Amino acid sequence: MAGIGKRMRPHTLTVPKPLLPVAGKPMVQHLVEDIAATIKGEIEEIGFVIGHFGKEVEIHLVEVAKKLGSKGKIFYQEEALGTAHAVMCAKEMLDGNVIVAFADTLFKGEFTVDLNNEGTIWVQKVADPRPFGVVKLDENNFITEFVEKPVEFVSDLAIIGIYYFKDGEYLKNEMQYLLDNDIKEKGEYQLTNALENMKQKGTKFSIAQISEWLDCGSKENMLYTNKRILETKKTQKHTSANIINSTIIHPCYIGEHTTIINSIIGPFVSLGKSNHIENSIISDTIIQDSCRVINGNITDSMLGNRVQYMGKHDRLNMGDYNHKS
Repeated sequence: MAGIGKRMRPHTLTVPKPLLPVAGKPMVQHLVEDIAATIKGEIEEIGFVIGHFGKEVEIHLVEVAKKLGSKGKIFYQEEALGTAHAVMCAKEMLDGNVIVAFADTLFKGEFTVDLNNEGTIWVQKVADPRPFGVVKLDENNFITEFVEKPVEFVSDLAIIGIYYFKDGEYLKNEMQYLLDNDIKEKGEYQLTNALENMKQKGTKFSIAQISEWLDCGSKENMLYTNKRILETKKTQKHTSANIINSTIIHPCYIGEHTTIINSIIGPFVSLGKSNHIENSIISDTIIQDSCRVINGNITDSMLGNRVQYMGKHDRLNMGDYNHKS
């Protein structure tokens, strides 16, 4: 999660994209919880490969791991040199059973990962596979080929960016080979090249097919993901939230110490903590913490932290500390 998240500006000017909230939780927390739900057994460690985002972010990530009974570790990618390079920043953790996940995507799926498999790759059927890396399968559903952004149709099973490896040491050695021999694709060290080498040496990769792939790469996709998670988890309201003469149209998430007065909220609204909403109508919107919205009529919007908005009907995308009236 070391990327700078350009497509999510202005929100990623102050916080890394995987810590942006969706339905009341940072997206990376949803991701690790969803992955943990597919695993039978204990997860000993969770490592986060990040840029230099500050001590507060690091503490938050360690707490995410702690909530799952795991030890959190922080690693730094100083330069964006590709997916294999990013994973190798946490090479001390590549031993035994390992899951690698890229933190800008969420998923829905009902399955359990078989830890006896040599490797498992999460995939989703897509209508247009050209923008994705895809896999081809044999008659036993083992992967026969990895194809990056195919121009002609070879498969509609797109790799979503989550992988299980029975032998983390083996994976580490294959990625180290790429780095030692400066083997790059499009100027970067790619995890898929290591996977291809492992497959050529006999590793059998199976697939875990998810039911829904929820991308968080843009404002529009974030709002859609927020909607889908709320539809699954229904309305959640913190006990300290104060709702006065207002209507909540389900589903929504309402955080702690948030006050709502003379307003209509929902559907598909996520409000963080310590917000003040008054005389407003809000739908399909994510509002982070400590914001004030007065006399607003907003939809399809994202507001960062400590935003003040007073005024009119609008579709907004406001970063932290912005004021508009």
